[in-house]
Amino acid sequence: AMALAKTRRYVAVVALGCVIRGETAHFEYVAGEAASGLQLAALETGVPVAFGVLTTENLEQAMARTDKGAEAVRSALEMADLFNQLRATAKAAG
Repeated sequence: AMALAKTRRYVAVVALGCVIRGETAHFEYVAGEAASGLQLAALETGVPVAFGVLTTENLEQAMARTDKGAEAVRSALEMADLFNQLRATAKAAG
């Protein structure tokens, strides 16, 4: 996400994936680090980054939530539009 956002070729970045809980605490670590890394990419670049990473207990839950990817894309596009509006407003005022 960071590498894509830094190119400035994209108005938004969407991270999609799924972390399924196993028998160790690795699940919490992976999910938490994914969220932190994506947040950092957004903060450092000013490019909206949407979190479309599912965290589920099993494959069945993951399959039932596949529509969440489309929601993440919609959110990213809405954020990009809002950022453009804010930049235009700031430019007009400045």
